[in-house]
Amino acid sequence: MKLIETFKNFHNDESGAVTVDWVVLTAAIVGLGIAVVASVRGGVTSLGSEIGDALTAGSVTDIPNFE
Repeated sequence: MKLIETFKNFHNDESGAVTVDWVVLTAAIVGLGIAVVASVRGGVTSLGSEIGDALTAGSVTDIPNFE
C-alpha cells in the first residue's frame, strides 16, 4: 500500500511542470532576442559605417573669438 501511495503522490505532483514551463518560456524569449539581433545587425553596421565616413570627411573649423 505504501508503494501505491508513493506512485500516486508522484503522479499528482505538478511542481516540476511549472519549472519546465518557465524553462521553455525563457528559451523562447532568448531565441527571439537572438533572432532580432541577427536581423538588425546588418543595418546597424551599415549605419555605423556611414556615420564614421561622415565624421571622417568632415572638417574642423576654428571657432571665432567674439571678445
